[in-house]
Amino acid sequence: MGVPHRLDRPVSGVALFAKTSKALERLNEAFRTGDVHKTYWALTCAAPQPEQGELTDMLLRNEKQNKSYICKSGNPAAKQARLRYSTIRRFDRYTLVEVELLTGRHHQIRCQLSGIGCPIKGDLKYGAPRSNRDGGISLHARSIVFIHPTRREPVTVVAPVAWPPFIQE
Repeated sequence: MGVPHRLDRPVSGVALFAKTSKALERLNEAFRTGDVHKTYWALTCAAPQPEQGELTDMLLRNEKQNKSYICKSGNPAAKQARLRYSTIRRFDRYTLVEVELLTGRHHQIRCQLSGIGCPIKGDLKYGAPRSNRDGGISLHARSIVFIHPTRREPVTVVAPVAWPPFIQE
């Protein structure tokens, strides 16, 4: 048994668990090779411009601060982070953005969206102006798609969103 995929503590949504060591090994390999597709929904404090695109940045992790930073590509400790995003809907004060992870770096979505001026609602660490009432951030692991480790069939898991708290406040 084990956890091939994890979520940051303030994030809601899909989490994946393996029931056997063989399944864990196969799922870990699928994550390493990019055969697992993860989609997130983020409620951002600003609308991204353009409304859709791909972000590629070099991220440097600061373990003491438990935070990642966008940095220049010359830093040998930095790792490339890539994601695609698209605007789903604009609200009065927030924008719902769908994010497809192309790499899986520490705080990647939080850091990269903040880097384009769109911090996630409630995410004080990455530039949101105020916290959410529950202390979480408005980032939701919406879905995960993978090949079942033993049956070899496609599996799609979608996590419902607790509307309206995801948007209101």
